Amino acid sequence: MDPVKKVFWEDPYRTELVTTVTSVADNVITLKETIVYAFSGGQQSDVGTINNFPILEAKKLGKQIFYTIEENHHLNVGDTVVLKIDWAKRYKIMRLHFAAEIILELVNQNFNQPQKIGANITSEKARIDFIWENNISEIFPFLEQKAKELIAADLPIISAFSNEADEVRYWGIEGFGKVPCGGTHIRRTSEIGALKLKRSRQGHNKERIEIYLV
Repeated sequence: MDPVKKVFWEDPYRTELVTTVTSVADNVITLKETIVYAFSGGQQSDVGTINNFPILEAKKLGKQIFYTIEENHHLNVGDTVVLKIDWAKRYKIMRLHFAAEIILELVNQNFNQPQKIGANITSEKARIDFIWENNISEIFPFLEQKAKELIAADLPIISAFSNEADEVRYWGIEGFGKVPCGGTHIRRTSEIGALKLKRSRQGHNKERIEIYLV
């Protein structure tokens, strides 16, 4: 079975797609193409439907994505289906994801690349966890100012394959950075809008930056 074509990389702004079912195992199916992102790299799965059946789980294994829907779906291999995503949630995730990417890159570039020990992006907030000896909020004024400048500059964001065969992707901003990442990305930095940082202490020498849209 061929891997699913991930249209969410080609056009992360697309909200509806007609495609074909390629496998069915009870209530778990695979598709020829998809716009529904599955949890990976800390980015939350999309909320969506397949022929109006809610997607209960989207699971990425290798290059394939397996979608769990309700058991009474009556879908068969070869059937044509319509995929839809909750755009409001997707767009919040995209904005928060890239806000987190900018903050992480600013930390790496200006504070000796501290060890990142975790990250998560939802439609409500993003977080990045570091090994950090001091109170990480001490650097927030610097991070917020630099992020504000990047956002105000309305810079174009490149999102592309560095190795298409292995589905390895990156984002890049000319003059700022180029970072491996397989998430869904906005097109320009201005789309992030205003953001706010909050500190959360996670234990001895463990600090968390939480990122919110305001």
